[in-house]
Amino acid sequence: MSNNFRPTTLERAYELARSGQCRTVGDIKSQLQAEGHERVQDRLYGSSLTSALRKLCVEHYIAPPEEDAATKANEA
Repeated sequence: MSNNFRPTTLERAYELARSGQCRTVGDIKSQLQAEGHERVQDRLYGSSLTSALRKLCVEHYIAPPEEDAATKANEA
């Protein structure tokens, strides 16, 4: 039996924020739209929610190797 469970837009936003893939809330919204979630702007609205997602992005973001190398090159 297949499981067709799909997280809600909000649940998926928190998954993405914790995943280390998204650097900003804008990245989360772009990914959600790419995954076919509808009305992303409406569902991820409000300063408290945006702040919570932003904090998780900052805590969990892992720069891809090429981005990390570019940052180090710019700092040198």
